[in-house]
Amino acid sequence: MSGFAVGESEFLLDGRPVRLLSGALHYFRVHEGQWGHRLAMLRAMGLNCVETYVPWNLHEPRPGTFRDVRAVGRFLDAVREAGLWAIVRPGPYICAEWENGGLPAWLTGEPGTRARTRDERYTAHVRNWFHRLLPEIVPRQIGRGGPVIMVQVENEYGSYGSDTGHLEELAGLLRAEGIGVPLFTSDGPEDHMLTGGSLPGVLATVNFGSHAREAFGTLRRHRPGGPLMCMEFWCGWFDHWAGGHAVRDPAEAAEALREILECGASVNLYMAHGGTSFGGWAGANRGGGESHEGPLEPDVTSYDYDAPVDEYGRPTEKFWRFREVLAAYRTGPLPDPPARPAALAAPAEAALTGWAPLADVLEALGGPETAGSVPPTFEELGITRGLVRYTVDVPGPRQPYPLSVRGLRDLAVVYVDGERAGVLTEEEPRLREPVAGPARVELWVESLGRVNYGPRLGEAKGVTGGILHERQYLHGVRARGLDLDAFADGVGTVPFGAVPGEGAPGLYRGTVTVRGAGDARLELPGRTRGFVWVNGFNLGRYWAVGPQRSLYVPGPVLREGENEVWLLELEGGAPDGPTLRLLPV
Repeated sequence: MSGFAVGESEFLLDGRPVRLLSGALHYFRVHEGQWGHRLAMLRAMGLNCVETYVPWNLHEPRPGTFRDVRAVGRFLDAVREAGLWAIVRPGPYICAEWENGGLPAWLTGEPGTRARTRDERYTAHVRNWFHRLLPEIVPRQIGRGGPVIMVQVENEYGSYGSDTGHLEELAGLLRAEGIGVPLFTSDGPEDHMLTGGSLPGVLATVNFGSHAREAFGTLRRHRPGGPLMCMEFWCGWFDHWAGGHAVRDPAEAAEALREILECGASVNLYMAHGGTSFGGWAGANRGGGESHEGPLEPDVTSYDYDAPVDEYGRPTEKFWRFREVLAAYRTGPLPDPPARPAALAAPAEAALTGWAPLADVLEALGGPETAGSVPPTFEELGITRGLVRYTVDVPGPRQPYPLSVRGLRDLAVVYVDGERAGVLTEEEPRLREPVAGPARVELWVESLGRVNYGPRLGEAKGVTGGILHERQYLHGVRARGLDLDAFADGVGTVPFGAVPGEGAPGLYRGTVTVRGAGDARLELPGRTRGFVWVNGFNLGRYWAVGPQRSLYVPGPVLREGENEVWLLELEGGAPDGPTLRLLPV
């Protein structure tokens, strides 16, 4: 049986030194039908290992309700078949620019629970999750013929807290459930991060994008011995809605990679292939520099990351530059990149033939309506990703006063007596025009993604303070939520009618006829903000603010002939005709 170990200065496989040349590829951001191709691309780049996170919230959407945890095992089997090793990072917190950093919203929204600490309510949930997850990993460790060579304890904990006792508990849980391969931690190369996030007897690794010698020098001050490894070499970066597209010069990135390897270190490219945050699972960050306390910055659906293998699975210039560097550290010639998956043979237009207003969609697919003195949060309504309609009456008669929302997260389209009155955000929480009473006010509040990094991790969504008329709180708020998971069973109960000409918000339904199914991108001319499904597969959020201008449609999602399309437009707009455009990539 094979054995992988952490030596005094190197990693050891069956007692022989080995260097890990790894790349991050998230199984949950790649359609399962394309795992094999993407893994072959990593091998062709010169890598011998793949790294993946595991998002807890994707697999346990409700307490005790699990969804396709076996996907983890299937992916690891695909890794073994591809001839690669695997590094698994099960969290429970993962960051990853993923909704809530991978923590379930029902957990962080549970009153009194303190995530990422030794709080017993939190660790009890983690224990139950690991008990369900780790049977997919334990039998696939290298000593049992599988590909798994290392497992991470938490994730960049030193950037968040200093409770190393919590890390010890997590390491104990992993060992108790049967993890026998080496454990490791990963943190930024800064003193406070390494002291807060590392454990005695557990390999410490560092994450950075440049200045390898300086970063490893900091690590050596804390860990004089053990293999050096950059667990996240940030060879690209992610994008935010309404921001620019991040690009890193391929030649400069290749030189940074070369410096890591010249230090005698192992490396994990983050990301080797970014993929896509399908299903509305993209997270968000807070601006404000190092404080991460500033305005919300939602992450786009694409997780291309300017990676060497792009979102569509194509090799970029960075791929070839990295391959040249990595080839010097491999024996024998590298395999050629695999043939690209088939692209859509010809452009196609999706005709939208049915429409239902948001109120009817909410009635058909939404949860129960609640009523109370104060508005409930998304967490209190059990809404993970989607929107909530808050309804409140302004008493009257009374003169016009400003109407505002305190503690709004993240965005609200407001209607007064059925007429659109404006869009509110955290930065602009007050309607421009005052509201007189009596009046009925509706606020359709959308979560743009939960924070995945920093001290505001786990913050609630929706109206977290109250609705104010002048300085007076308006009580008697009714609320009803529409979760994106409600679309999993289809839209058959939604009463569709004719498509309006003005591009009103609501749920649109149509079809697209495909000849020569394959990878495609969907353009949505004139649409403002919402989500799209093709054959029941949620492609993710679109938003006219950019920088992302289209959505990736994996070839396995499409079928020959007629394909069903749903479009949930949340704000309305001026569509360029009734069609959506499906184009080859």
